[in-house]
Formats: sequence, C-alpha cells, structure tokens
Amino acid sequence: MSSNSIENESDTFEIGDTTVHRLGFGAMRLCGDEIIGPPDDEETAREVVQHAVDLGVDLIDTADSYGPGVSERLIREAIGDRDDVLVATKAGLLRNREGDWLAHGDPDYIRNQVLTSLDRLGTDTIDLYQFHRPDEDVPYEDSIQTFAELQDDGLVDQVGVSNVSVEQLETAREYVDVATVQNRYNVDDRSSADVLEVCEQNDIGFIPWAPIDGDDLDAHGDVLDEIGDEHDATRRQVALAWLLAHSDVVLPIPGTSDPDHLESNVAATQLSLSDEEVQRLTDVAE
Repeated sequence: MSSNSIENESDTFEIGDTTVHRLGFGAMRLCGDEIIGPPDDEETAREVVQHAVDLGVDLIDTADSYGPGVSERLIREAIGDRDDVLVATKAGLLRNREGDWLAHGDPDYIRNQVLTSLDRLGTDTIDLYQFHRPDEDVPYEDSIQTFAELQDDGLVDQVGVSNVSVEQLETAREYVDVATVQNRYNVDDRSSADVLEVCEQNDIGFIPWAPIDGDDLDAHGDVLDEIGDEHDATRRQVALAWLLAHSDVVLPIPGTSDPDHLESNVAATQLSLSDEEVQRLTDVAE
C-alpha cells in the first residue's frame, strides 16, 4: 500500500465540542531513550508529527513528563497551535535521570505545570488536560478539583483522567465533566474492562495506552497472525483494528518515532475485520 493511499479512515468521536478521528497518535516515543531528553534526530521527530496530521490524524496525546517537556515542544515546532488538531497533554508525574515515573498530584504543582505546558505547546488553552496518575500522598479529590478549577479559569478546555479505577473515575465525575479516561488496554490486557464499561455507559472517550504492546501481542501471536494473513496485515494492524471494532468509545493512540510505522498504524484503519474475527480476538483474553 503506497503512502498516497493511506489516510485515517477511523470513525469519529466527540471530545467536548471537538470531533476527532478515533485513531490518534501517541507522542511519547518522540523523546530519547527511557523517554528522557531529546531524540537523536529532532527533525525526523517533527516530520513524524506533521506526517501524522497529513494522514488525517487529528488527536495527538502527550504529557509534560515526556522528556520531560521535549514531546510538547516538538509538537509545537511541528504543527503549532492548529484549530483542526486536538492536542491532549497530562500532568501528575515527575521524572528523574534514572527514568522513574513518580506520582506528584499536589495542586500547586499541577497549577504550575499547566503554565509550562501552555508555553511549550504555544497555546492559550489546552484542548484536553489529563491527570496522569493518582498520587497516594495527595487526596485524589484535591488533585481533581484543581483540574476542574483550571477548566473554570479557561486554561483547559476538557479534563481527562488516567490510570484510574471505577471508584476513582466516579469520584472525578463528582467534581468535573470527565471527557476521557486513559488506561492500559489491549488484546491481552483487559484489566480495565470495568472502567471501559463505565465509559461506554456515559459516552466518555477511552484512550488505551500501550494499545499494541509487543509482549502482549506475542501472547496471542498465532491468532493475530492467522487473521493478519487473511487481510495481508501485520499483527499490530490487526490489534489496532480490533480495538477500533471492540467499542465505539475506544480511541487508540499508537506511538512511534518511525515514519513507516506511523503509516502502518494509520493503514490499520482501512482494515475491516469480520464479526467472527472480532469475537475471536475478544475471546482470547477472557
């Protein structure tokens, strides 16, 4: 399949008042090793972001902790602040040179981080601002209320949460209209199935991180390869196509720093699985 024939053909979903294609782009891999520092080739990283938009991707997901700050900066340098692209970012994790991800949900920290993200992204309002992870040292309600206040102040358009249980999601919804949830979910890992069910019941976007994790795909490689052979598709494409068929609220954001991988991911939106194939993949981890 030539790149000229590849375009994002996934269905659409409304995040607030913005309509996006359900297949987005995860910008974590734009950074250096261990998601620390810049990539070896920043120009290629910017080209990948621009190419994603050219292919019809209009949902880009990042975080202040990616780099930290590197991914947000590269997105701004690549595409600026476009009205036709929803850029989602996150706050709530600290980084160190060892590559650790340290929960930090202090309200003052979140208020500071939104200002740095606004600056790096070159925008006046963050389209979708997500709480990256609950912090056991800070009451969850305090962190979520801060995100609600940022929305009231006009610094944030929509609010999302990430890495949450059903109970935490319901708590968040008491303080703010939750637009999206970002939890780990893929062909093998269905640990957030109960959270996805709540999202389906309330028309909340569900953004699965690690949607095509290699280890998870290997666990069911035989089935993925069998289905892929029927469609001349890779197991990663089949896994993405399954996520898109699995639920109308699922918004996969496969990430890459490689232009060819990007095109392969977007081409998965042109793959139509049969009901029987969808069910086979649904059953493998249940």
